[in-house]
Amino acid sequence: MAAAGLASAACAEAWGSSPTPSTLSDATLQPLSAVDGPAVMSAVTTDTPVVAPANPPAAQSTSDGRPAAVAAEHAGQRPRTWAMAMPGIVTTFVPAGKQMALTFDACGGPGNDEMNEVLMNFLISQRIPATLFLNQRWIDADPGRAGTLADNPLFEIGNHGTRHCPLSVNGRSAYGIAGTASAQQAVDEVWSNHERLIRLTGRAPRFFRTGTAHYDDIAVRIVHELGETPVGFSINADAGATFSSPQIQREMAAVVPGSISIAHMHRPRSATAPGMIAAVTRLRSAGYQFVHLP
Repeated sequence: MAAAGLASAACAEAWGSSPTPSTLSDATLQPLSAVDGPAVMSAVTTDTPVVAPANPPAAQSTSDGRPAAVAAEHAGQRPRTWAMAMPGIVTTFVPAGKQMALTFDACGGPGNDEMNEVLMNFLISQRIPATLFLNQRWIDADPGRAGTLADNPLFEIGNHGTRHCPLSVNGRSAYGIAGTASAQQAVDEVWSNHERLIRLTGRAPRFFRTGTAHYDDIAVRIVHELGETPVGFSINADAGATFSSPQIQREMAAVVPGSISIAHMHRPRSATAPGMIAAVTRLRSAGYQFVHLP
């Protein structure tokens, strides 16, 4: 599908502004009158696994998953919530024993097209599965690299969007990054990379994580209607690759069965590799099994 609704300016990556445990709010849903910023955004961090419904929490769509129809159905609708966790976003899963899921984002764009080879080589050498959310810009910077990852059965490839935008139908921003400004732009943000991932892997991605992990409730419905499941997190491991190794290890120490962690795989000079290697090694010694998202 042509990305006809894309705005001319590309969404950017914001570093140093991801939420940390000291800034996470107790609330998981934010009204649209809330002020943007990490102090008012939150992710689910409870010890009880909560699985989002398989279908979006809304009336049955009549679009049949056709991108143009999905955009038309939601054109002009007004969102009610803006958050990183709400009904319809998977933030944890029901484990079969002592299991947790590692996820890593590759955000792409200027200064963000590298790969943390130390981190990825550790996962491969230790046979640790993970879900990798790849942005289209990161894929296109080195399609062979992305293809090699996609061919490795350790890794499931998820959709991290086309321009790395917060997913909104009215231009809502997160950390100063403007979100998609309409239902059509939200569809394009998901679908362009959906098609790119089919060309890369030969199959449609099951999971989507938007840039900055922020959605409004209409955007969550759009993702579901396009055939993907929005994924958030319960463990913010590296805060956009800004945390130190001790900070990462401290965040990962909060893992419980059913946790989903988020970290970043495109900043090789960050502390993500040493922090995650230490944390994952410790969790494995404690009896944890690492699994793909169900």
